[in-house]
Amino acid sequence: MRALHTSDWHVGKRIGRFDRSDEYIEVIAEVVSIADREQVDLVLHSGDLFDRPMPPVPSLRIALDGLVALSDGGRRPVVAIAGNHDSAGLFETLAPFLAPNNVHLVGDIRRPEAGGVLDLATPGGRALVSCFPFLRAGRVIDFIAEADEWYKKYADRLGAIAAAYATHAESLAGTDAVTFLVSHFLVGGSKVHGHGAPRGERALHMGEAYAGTSDAIPAGPQYVAMGHIHAPQPVPGARVPAEYAGSLLELDFGEAGEQKRIVIVDVEPGLPAVVRSVPLSGGKRLVRAHGSWADLMARDDLRESYLDLTVETAGPDPGLADRVRDEFDHVVKVQADYPRAPDTPEDRPHRSLDEMFSDYLVQSEGVAPDSALLEAFREVMELADASA
Repeated sequence: MRALHTSDWHVGKRIGRFDRSDEYIEVIAEVVSIADREQVDLVLHSGDLFDRPMPPVPSLRIALDGLVALSDGGRRPVVAIAGNHDSAGLFETLAPFLAPNNVHLVGDIRRPEAGGVLDLATPGGRALVSCFPFLRAGRVIDFIAEADEWYKKYADRLGAIAAAYATHAESLAGTDAVTFLVSHFLVGGSKVHGHGAPRGERALHMGEAYAGTSDAIPAGPQYVAMGHIHAPQPVPGARVPAEYAGSLLELDFGEAGEQKRIVIVDVEPGLPAVVRSVPLSGGKRLVRAHGSWADLMARDDLRESYLDLTVETAGPDPGLADRVRDEFDHVVKVQADYPRAPDTPEDRPHRSLDEMFSDYLVQSEGVAPDSALLEAFREVMELADASA
């Protein structure tokens, strides 16, 4: 059997003022093309289909059209679980409408015997897919609620739920089925490269309180399809083949330069899966660049990318942002880099407005105002006084 693992689409996410709908349509079409070319039997989506719980209608259509297209007219099953950015309730509401297309949305964490483990017929044989959507810290799961104090730790609850799914799937598998676990959580030790810039993952759900250990990945499934981490990588310490497929696009500047991918999984009953990456090329690149105006103008990789630019200047340059946006079409962030005063004066009583303005500029911009700026400030204050 051949499966395709994708994750963390975050359809609807913008970058600064830019809508990325066309990029999502492009890259999802690329994933569909890969699925067709590779003749996959099953598609696994491990969460964060949308960027927010209630996506706008255009985003809803892009994502759902993509899942239906991946099903190839219902020929192959598509399984998608809810991630931390998704609404479990929305998934459960939409599920009956997509089921006729062989698309299976799982929003709630269900008992293994009551929809938590899907028994699916695929062109490549029988697949048992355990579906473990994102677990919020305060959530009580009924099929482990009777457990003792040991299960009060988040990491232990993750392990208990995953183990329950693995045990049930193994009891059903026999000799003809392959087993998968699809889940959305952080395994401690996973690499998150920020490059000093924000990333697309939600910071609230990236801390120790939401981290599991590699023990939360049970030994039973032949492949574990993980979501939540946007940097593509194997799951550290997992006892079976397990991968974070990563996000579909570079979602913020902390992801700039990451090669996005999908994962192709080849597996036979009773044998470990063999995995390989297929790189994705859809969507614009994100670039962080620092240099003089001349240096930036000389680069040929900035014209078609989303940009976070730091321009070296002699001092504050109020017109810098406008000049940069006149030159480059996809500027998200721009700032000036110039020598700043090492110290700021202490507050003094009875300061004039000129002095307070000068102190403010030194504190916020690192330099004192020149005579022309001070004169402009005085004129503005006079106008304000006259209109009062």
